[in-house]
Amino acid sequence: MKMAAASLYCVCQQSYDVSRFMIECDICKDWFHGSCVQVEEHHAVDIDVYHCPNCDVQHGPCLMKKRINWHRHDYTEPDDGSRLVQAGTSVFVRELQNRPFPSASEILVQMQGYQVTQKYLEKQGFSYPIAVPQLGGLGLKLPPSSFSVRDVEEYVGGDKIVDVIDVARQADSKMKLREFVKYYYKPHRPKVLNVISLEFSDTKMAELVVVPDIAQKMSWVENYWPEDSLFPKPFVQKYCLMGVKDSYTDFHIDFGGTSVWYHVLWGEKIFYLIKPTQDNLTLYEVWSSSPNQSEVFFGDKVDQCYKCVVPQGTTVLIPTGWIHAVLTSQDCMAFGGNFLHNLNIGMQLRCYEMEGRLKTPDLFKFPYFEAICWYVANNLLETLKELREDNCQPPVYLTDGVKALINALKNWLKREVTEQASDVPDHIRPNHLIKELTKEIRYLEEEQSGGSKPVKSQGCGPCPLTLSTLDKAGHHARRTARRLRHHHHHHHHAPKTPSNLEILELHTRQVLKRLEVGPFEQVRALTHDPLPPCCLFVPTLVCRQRPTSPTTEEEAIEGMLSMAGLLYPQRPEESSTAQEPWWSSLNKNFMANQSSGSNNNSSETSLSPPRHPSKRPAPNTPPISNQATKGKRPKKGMATAKQRLRKILKLSRNNHFLL
Repeated sequence: MKMAAASLYCVCQQSYDVSRFMIECDICKDWFHGSCVQVEEHHAVDIDVYHCPNCDVQHGPCLMKKRINWHRHDYTEPDDGSRLVQAGTSVFVRELQNRPFPSASEILVQMQGYQVTQKYLEKQGFSYPIAVPQLGGLGLKLPPSSFSVRDVEEYVGGDKIVDVIDVARQADSKMKLREFVKYYYKPHRPKVLNVISLEFSDTKMAELVVVPDIAQKMSWVENYWPEDSLFPKPFVQKYCLMGVKDSYTDFHIDFGGTSVWYHVLWGEKIFYLIKPTQDNLTLYEVWSSSPNQSEVFFGDKVDQCYKCVVPQGTTVLIPTGWIHAVLTSQDCMAFGGNFLHNLNIGMQLRCYEMEGRLKTPDLFKFPYFEAICWYVANNLLETLKELREDNCQPPVYLTDGVKALINALKNWLKREVTEQASDVPDHIRPNHLIKELTKEIRYLEEEQSGGSKPVKSQGCGPCPLTLSTLDKAGHHARRTARRLRHHHHHHHHAPKTPSNLEILELHTRQVLKRLEVGPFEQVRALTHDPLPPCCLFVPTLVCRQRPTSPTTEEEAIEGMLSMAGLLYPQRPEESSTAQEPWWSSLNKNFMANQSSGSNNNSSETSLSPPRHPSKRPAPNTPPISNQATKGKRPKKGMATAKQRLRKILKLSRNNHFLL
């Protein structure tokens, strides 16, 4: 049986392609690709009667719509004075610029780049927008301020299809980047077009931009998205925004409740900010679903709407859930990015659920939001277990976030029964994960309600939420040790003769209880500076004897190896040179930091929740070299024992397992 031939269209005689814009000729009723007949998608709405290239020979050029008003999205509507002004129109923008607003200085936290740290946000919370007037200290790298729209085309490619907003109509359309660049440089622009969703992580321009340190360190995607995930990795960290004067984006919450970093390279932006209180979020959802949304200025529906002018060179960080509109007061190029994090999990989930109720198209939602929540839940389960075994109380924002996450995961799992599509990663057992998370929360609540087991204050170890590269090795070692102990606990039925290495490890643990003092105990003795009950970076061991010297430590190591029958004679050429005590460099660094930072006085804002962080950096303990790997390779038994022993010592110094 002969198959029917596919219909061919346009002057190019190609089959229909859903991804390409097409326009119908009102005379011959044939369809044409806009790019083949030089008609942009945003221009098509201005055409009243379209004549294709074949028909305009006989019937003349296209007939265009006539403008009747300047305050409606449909400018052909008769202006009888009864129609309200709609957002984005030229009349709206003019009125907006003349409106009085309370200054954002009432809620904006002014900080220097080096002060915006993860430690600061975990301590003070990330509930208010932050403004950083200069680039330095943020870790943010950008092209120079001379970087132009033409440069964007050069790095991204003129054939790149970009989403463009026709501001006066508040409508989206697509066009090639080169066409937008042509429009941008026209002396008289026929309409106001705005590009706000050009994500360029997959282009050459990505090499020119490094996102702020805080966005990288806190980002769920950077910390929890596995490299072997079957889902494509979400790219939402690098956006280039190119807007012409009078561009306007109406009030919105960024997808998935993501937080935003935003830097104005040149030009100026004006943000209208509304705090995400329970009342404001409820009002926002009602307003978003109303049929006359474009006729109601949402800033009039709430108690306070703050005006925040962002000039060239300024970076702003907008927290989870903040409702905001943006006006481009002059031609502007800005860079920005979105990130999910652990500080406001509940609010992120609330925003995502709101998107579902508002029937937000998937195109405008965070990619694979539910998948990353499963990944995060799986990681936070390990974090809670480790903190519990270390007898540490998790921070409140973490426990609250996990509780919200449990409820969301349960609801999504119920929905899986009726829906085919699933965002649950293959290697995760969803019911088991929810059960284990619930169990950990129950343990915490029992301890907090007067359990007999004392709990250390929160923050007693390295941040359990986002680990730096230096912390990850210890984090994985601690996780492995916990799993081994769990395995041993469940397989102790058959008695087993301990090996030499197990005897060595047991003896080492006993010796470590009375062996060393942590570096901060020495610092306290020198500076008389009281420390909190649990040091956030370098937990200390209780001092029961005088600190041993490196020689004493080596003798202890050799003695323990000898006791375990794993000490072998060492040739003279294999002996290593003595090293400086591991704590001496730390003390030197600490005293140097003290002297360099003594002249810096931290100022505080008038806003009570956020305060400037301490300027004193926390020292990092230098790694302990493994002497067994230097020089000639020692015999297998001795190398294994000595490597294991030094690993135990190293983990002990960094408090990665309990003695």
